[in-house]
Amino acid sequence: MTDQFALTDDQIAIQEMARRFTADAITPFAAQWDEDHAFPRDTIKSAAELGFGAIYVSEESGGIGLGRLEAALIMEAMAYGCPATSAFISIHNMAAWMIDTFGSADLKSRYLPQLVTMDKMAGYCLTEPGSGSDAAALKTSAKLDGDHYIVNGTKQFISGGGVNDVYVTMVRTGDNGPKGISCLVIEKDMPGVSFGAPERKLGWNASPTAQVIFDNVRVPVGNRVGEEGDGFKFAMAGLDGGRLNIGACSLGGAQRCLDEAVTYVKDRSQFGKAIAEFQNTQFQLADMATDLEAARALLYLAAAKVSANAPDKTRFSAMAKKLSTDSGSSIVDRALQMFGGYGYLRDYPIERFWRDLRVHRILEGTNEVMRMIIGRDLLK
Repeated sequence: MTDQFALTDDQIAIQEMARRFTADAITPFAAQWDEDHAFPRDTIKSAAELGFGAIYVSEESGGIGLGRLEAALIMEAMAYGCPATSAFISIHNMAAWMIDTFGSADLKSRYLPQLVTMDKMAGYCLTEPGSGSDAAALKTSAKLDGDHYIVNGTKQFISGGGVNDVYVTMVRTGDNGPKGISCLVIEKDMPGVSFGAPERKLGWNASPTAQVIFDNVRVPVGNRVGEEGDGFKFAMAGLDGGRLNIGACSLGGAQRCLDEAVTYVKDRSQFGKAIAEFQNTQFQLADMATDLEAARALLYLAAAKVSANAPDKTRFSAMAKKLSTDSGSSIVDRALQMFGGYGYLRDYPIERFWRDLRVHRILEGTNEVMRMIIGRDLLK
């Protein structure tokens, strides 16, 4: 009965490898990356040496061909050190997976070898200034001109905008609505590609965010992923996994802050005794730990469903993303409260996680959109 709820030996080994990498290469440096708004390119590239640049890219294409649960374990482990860095690697994996899963043999041979090693890094371009939650309303156009598309438009809130080498981009090749959307692989150095100024953000300072601007960019037809009109379907398939990974990043950040809080309340004394001895502190910690484990259980279940291509995978992915990101933010906020005034200081890690995890309730589909997805699926 209990075996279905236990990680396999291989999964535990993957988790431990990711935890060791995080402890050595991420956690000691994450606060400085945040302070300096520094993008840790070398650290991210070193993650690819462990296979983390192509977690669910097929082995035939050079990836390590793991499932979505294994990916969630990796993202959760890395987010324990830096949610922004873990999420950046997640988005790269999503873009590489889309090329591997839906791209032609030629497209895969041209891009995946360098994406697998992260010699080149990939981004995902869906959101626009005028189409956020209503992603199917995107306006970026791709007009066929011989054996090229001429692309014009602007993408907004793009993680890695300006530093990524490759952008898996949703464009409009047909009529309004989702069936008029196609997917193109666009390179940073193609003439007409430019970037807005780096966004000044609340958190995720170690992961640059900027507009990606297309001005009469000529993109070969051979860079199209799949057929015309399939782009929105591909984008949504990518988001099923992306939502799991963002939820996992919230779990990792929340676990770190819970651990920090447990250590702190044992050491901090008020009114003549450690605050860990107060019943209110114990109740708060109990609620935080329970909420974290509940979210983790749902996320692991949803990951198994996405790996198995279960019919209800999209609903479970949305449920897991909503619960994990809501719970993660709440757990970190309660941890900060336990630290009192010290939690508000940058000398302690809690405020960084508070800032970093807040955006998880917005990206990969807001949690309000997650509720729409869940409700519509229940009523169909």
